[in-house]
Amino acid sequence: MYLSRIQLNPQRRHTRWLLASPQRMHAEILNAFPDPPTGDRRGEARILWRLDDEGRHTFLYVTSPDAPDLNKLTEEAGWETAPGAVKPYGDFIRRLRVGSRWGFRLTANPVRYTKRPGDRRGRRSPHVTVGYQEEWLQEKARQHGFDLTEGDGHSFILTKRRTLQFTRSDSTNRVTIATAQFDGELRVSDAEALRAALRGGIGPAKAYGCGMLTLAPIRK
Repeated sequence: MYLSRIQLNPQRRHTRWLLASPQRMHAEILNAFPDPPTGDRRGEARILWRLDDEGRHTFLYVTSPDAPDLNKLTEEAGWETAPGAVKPYGDFIRRLRVGSRWGFRLTANPVRYTKRPGDRRGRRSPHVTVGYQEEWLQEKARQHGFDLTEGDGHSFILTKRRTLQFTRSDSTNRVTIATAQFDGELRVSDAEALRAALRGGIGPAKAYGCGMLTLAPIRK
């Protein structure tokens, strides 16, 4: 596994073109891999990506089973003075232990599934209120090996909510995705389940910049 980061340059036309469509950004990221991702074939991991606004800067983060080549993306959408960084990620994931605490960030697409009489499959609809989005994350935490409780409350906040709208390149239909960014602290309750979440993501719309969970040491 690898964790990559590149600072995007919004002054470039190509950057603005990518930022206008998660589908374009996803295709651009895939082009950084010369061969089909090995993890996708094995079902062990997949390419995940996320855009983070940090002050006046925008960073693209990517986790992947194979190392990408960020040269072309840097030339077209980044800064020549700040080349992308690619770091091994597998050893860090393997060192996770039950009971350890970490800072985290997750940009997700919180949804619910409902079935009506006659439906063969559940219909997916977004959670659009803060309360339901927070409940969704609590449920996902239990499924994916981490705990978000802190005293009588929870150890995270919903820091950003957005609605993405774009047209797919193979269709005239508009795609609408409600996203929520969560930041906080988590405690590892099932290390293997959390490792799977870090490799494979959480929730739907992973091709569109959702589902990537990242951890960081807690600064005291």
